[in-house]
Amino acid sequence: MEELYIKPGNQERGWNDPPQFSYGLQTAQGGPKRNLLNKRVPPPQLQGPQSPVPGGAPPPIHSTPPLNPLAPPPCAAATPLPPCSAPKQHADSPSAQSECEPDLDDINVVLNWALTACRQSVKKQVCDDVERRLKILEEVWRAGKLSLPVRRRMSLLAEEMKSRKWARADEIHRALIVDYVNEVSQWMVGIKRLIAETRQLSADTLDQNQNQEALHGAEAGPE
Repeated sequence: MEELYIKPGNQERGWNDPPQFSYGLQTAQGGPKRNLLNKRVPPPQLQGPQSPVPGGAPPPIHSTPPLNPLAPPPCAAATPLPPCSAPKQHADSPSAQSECEPDLDDINVVLNWALTACRQSVKKQVCDDVERRLKILEEVWRAGKLSLPVRRRMSLLAEEMKSRKWARADEIHRALIVDYVNEVSQWMVGIKRLIAETRQLSADTLDQNQNQEALHGAEAGPE
C-alpha cells in the first residue's frame, strides 16, 4: 500500500532525500479526510418562517396569536356589594333608639334615694346645694343639652350607686369631668358630694330609705 502513495524515484535526487507523495492519487483513492474543528456553525433559527419540507404539506398557519406566558390572568367581573341600607334603617328605627336612650326618671329615683338618706346625718346646707345641682341636671337633660354619651354614663353611675358600688360610681363621675367638662361642670359637683356622703352612711340607713322609696314608688304607680 505504501508504494501507491510514493512517486517513482527521481534519478536526479539523492538516495537519502525524502519521498514525494502524490496528492492526486490520494484524492482519487478516497484518502482520509480531516474534520475542520474551527468551522463556524450558524445558530438555529428560532423565529421566522419555516422552510417547506420537500414533498410534504406546508406548515399550518395559526389564526390566533400564541398566548403570552407573562400576560396577567383575565380579571373576573366584580361582585356587587350588598346594600347596607337595611342595617342603617334598623339602627335608626324608634325601637332601637328607645333601647339606647337612658331614662331620666330611673336616674332621679336613685339620686333622690341617696339624697334622702343623707338628710338624716348631713348638714342641711350641703343637702340643699346637692338638691339644687340635681335640678340643674334635670333641666339640661330635658332641654336636650346633654349628649348621648353623657346620658348613658349617668345611667351607669346611677346603677352603680343603686348597687352600692361607690368606687365605681366615683370613677364614672371622674371620667365625665375629664371627657365632658363643658356639659357637666354646673351639676357634677353635686353628684360628687352625693357619692362622698352616701358612702359614709350605714347599711341600715340605706336599706331603710331604699324601702321607703320603693313604697312611695308603688303608691305613685298607675291606678
